[in-house]
Amino acid sequence: MHPDNASTKSYLGISKSAKERRWVESLDLRGVEMASAIAQGQDIPDIVARVMVARGLDVETAAHYLDPSIKHLMPDPSTLTDMDTAADRIAQAIQRREKIAIFGDYDVDGATSSSLMKLFLRHCGCEASIYIPDRIFEGYGPNPDAMDRLIDEGHTLILTLDCGSTSFDALQRAAERKADVVVIDHHQVGEELPVSVALVNPNRQDDLSQLGHLAAVGVTFMTLVAVNRVLRQSGFYGKGCPPPDLLGWLDLVALGTVCDVVPLIGLNRAFVVKGLMVIRSNHNLGLNALLAVSRVSGPVSPYHLGFMLGPRINAGGRIGDAALGARLLTCTDPSEAEHIASELERLNKERQALEQIMLEDAITQAERQLLEDPECAGLVTFSSEWHAGIVGLLASRLKERFRRPAFAIAIGDDGKGTGSGRSISGSDLGAAVRAAHAEGLLLKGGGHAMAAGLTIEPDRIREFRHFLHERLRSQVEEARASDELKIDAALTANGATEELVTTLEKAGPYGAGNPEPIFVFPAHKVSFADVVGQGGHIRCTISNSSGGKLKAICFRASEEPIGKLLLDNRGNSLHIAGSLSLNYWQGRPTVQLRIIDAAEIKGP
Repeated sequence: MHPDNASTKSYLGISKSAKERRWVESLDLRGVEMASAIAQGQDIPDIVARVMVARGLDVETAAHYLDPSIKHLMPDPSTLTDMDTAADRIAQAIQRREKIAIFGDYDVDGATSSSLMKLFLRHCGCEASIYIPDRIFEGYGPNPDAMDRLIDEGHTLILTLDCGSTSFDALQRAAERKADVVVIDHHQVGEELPVSVALVNPNRQDDLSQLGHLAAVGVTFMTLVAVNRVLRQSGFYGKGCPPPDLLGWLDLVALGTVCDVVPLIGLNRAFVVKGLMVIRSNHNLGLNALLAVSRVSGPVSPYHLGFMLGPRINAGGRIGDAALGARLLTCTDPSEAEHIASELERLNKERQALEQIMLEDAITQAERQLLEDPECAGLVTFSSEWHAGIVGLLASRLKERFRRPAFAIAIGDDGKGTGSGRSISGSDLGAAVRAAHAEGLLLKGGGHAMAAGLTIEPDRIREFRHFLHERLRSQVEEARASDELKIDAALTANGATEELVTTLEKAGPYGAGNPEPIFVFPAHKVSFADVVGQGGHIRCTISNSSGGKLKAICFRASEEPIGKLLLDNRGNSLHIAGSLSLNYWQGRPTVQLRIIDAAEIKGP
């Protein structure tokens, strides 16, 4: 179709940019014509229509895209396998006032899923307890000891959120002790499933709902819609307990969806669009406190969720108390909310300092591996000095810097390695890790296409690295060979206006699966460039011959080829590509360019 068959001719003749990408136009002639038809039919600016077509929209789907509706996009929850059984059991526990435990994961998706469930149960008169495992001492997901603890405390129903689909031993322990477990998850699983009352997971192999792109918090929301229906039909709601406003909790769904980096398409996009509206109404005390310590100004956007709120909530699970995030999002005392938010802010700063030290080591290891084998398809780094809570961030940084799948593994005091991996588009890391586990290379392992986790004996790391290379080599070669930067349009510094950025939001929110529009500023002078912040960001001002100026930032770039290109070309002109946003200072918005790539101007 139009985006995929866009011209093979390099945009501005750039076949190899600072990030070794070829620049191409996002639309071919047919796509441009379709964008024109959408612009006329929907009465929207042509540039918005072009962005929509470049992301796979057509005339028929444009109207619903511009006004995404939860009601229109969300199917009957019963389409999910085991949903009716799960909803009946949860509703039964509410009506009987059973003691319910929520077992969540320690990331943002787990925290928001757990908080959403707790708020619903609280509304229904059940003050459920949340249990978040310690990342270092317990690892991911339910474990038998935790099950014993919860059952000893009198819990008769345990809900596992964003985890549990592969927790065979833990769920077997619960079954032996006559406690019911309902699993609500979204991670990939094999054919064999653990024993449970119900296992709701759109990625289980016998689920036909086609909702595998949902984050766990999205699956949790659908579960609550189903439970709400059962309670309403049973006559549960009355004067003492009115039906809850489920849409009023979409702030948590939006936060978990953005932070778990699931595709912002279909129902996920509707969750985020409507959830951002809820966040802006400022009714969640915990989110308000976190926004304050994060110094977020202006309307809350997906960027704020993913890069400002998310890392702070995650900091608790990485190097502090993993339950802090869920406590913050469900607290009812403003002073407690401020205290927890301040603690998460402190932990996040500590995390940033640790990450910087660890990253230098990881980059050195990765460069050594690439020196030995430039075609290496999977980077695997490790150290006994690393904090296990930060390895996922290291893997992400390595993946971004070297454009290939990467693992970072922390060797613990018990002699075992705990690792996280991140992948590039087109390379299925989760499948590779599950295959390595099946072959006995890993003690534990799982994940999805773009991210995976593992536990490994240190003496098997070299063998695992070789396995990863052989398994992913063809995928990575193909992905790297076709690495293109798709350009939505060319602009000048004068044309990057507040009005344009506001207009482009009609096709947002942007994120995974719905990437931000990329604009090229051809032959613009780098009139100012300098390194700022501990992360090695580069702050720039670019200008054109007619006097237009635009402030820009290139994140974590000072040691990268793109950073060196910008710094070495102060006063010279470059082709510069990036995305636009509004930066608020003292309540006033100014347009800012986030530089994604740059290229030298080729001679005639």
